[in-house]
Amino acid sequence: MSVKLTKTVVLKVAEQDESLDKTLKAYAEGLNFVSKIVYENGKIISANNLQRICYPILRNKIGLKAQMACNVCRQVAGTYKSMRSNGEWKLAEFDAKSMVLSYGRDFSFKREYLSITTLDGRKKYKLITYEYANQYFDGTWKFSASRLVKRGNEYYFHLSVEKEVPDVDLSKAKKFMGEDIGLNYVAVASTTDLECKFFDGGIIKHIRHMFVNMRRRLQKKGTRSAKRMLKRLAGREKRLINNICHTVSKRIVEFALEKDVDVIGLENLNGIRKRTKVRKKQRYDFESWAYRKLQFMIERLSTRQGRVVSW
Repeated sequence: MSVKLTKTVVLKVAEQDESLDKTLKAYAEGLNFVSKIVYENGKIISANNLQRICYPILRNKIGLKAQMACNVCRQVAGTYKSMRSNGEWKLAEFDAKSMVLSYGRDFSFKREYLSITTLDGRKKYKLITYEYANQYFDGTWKFSASRLVKRGNEYYFHLSVEKEVPDVDLSKAKKFMGEDIGLNYVAVASTTDLECKFFDGGIIKHIRHMFVNMRRRLQKKGTRSAKRMLKRLAGREKRLINNICHTVSKRIVEFALEKDVDVIGLENLNGIRKRTKVRKKQRYDFESWAYRKLQFMIERLSTRQGRVVSW
């Protein structure tokens, strides 16, 4: 038995041109077109069925290349499937800030150069690589579907890599750890030896409240500069929360290693927003907390350390 490890390696695109902007805008237009069809349908449509319905318009009217059109349908289908699993249904809207690329079809990668399909054809761009990334280019990791991301006026390539590693035999596991998530404490970890650790979540609530207050003030102004600032704030808040989730997940896995835990049990979050009741003043904190993101990071780090994750 083996388990698949996945990792996203972020590399900066050193060279830019108008083709990148034009391609991202068309890709976002395609996402929003397909998203509207699924939303108005009122229920999930599979990626294959979406492709049959939308492919001609994505290709001939919006002008996407063949693989781009397929990626759009898969991305939208996945977005609504995830939304429905959380007990939600709303119109998913996309901006021109990222695009999914399929390895071997619309992108190839060789250390310092990225070759991608744009609306103006295949183009090659120089990348700025970082020392930490070299460990993923030793031939043991395989490249998979990745993303081109625009942050401000800069472009970054989020290269997804994966490899198979031997799985831990669950029948031989001796020590287990459960992990629950919440508002006052981001996570609470407890082992079968009754060893417990609390991970404080106050900083996350503080950041959320700080940004929501800033958004309210800027939305009141309604000026162009205020709208530009709102976009920058959204990216900054997301990066801060991601960083906190990464730090907390790392501390949780370190605790598991310290206590020699073989299996980490994660809480089942399906429908958590429907089945959990919170006070009105806590509602925003509850709705905006990235439960699944933290669990995903815990799972990824645990697997890398040879620990089993169960749900």
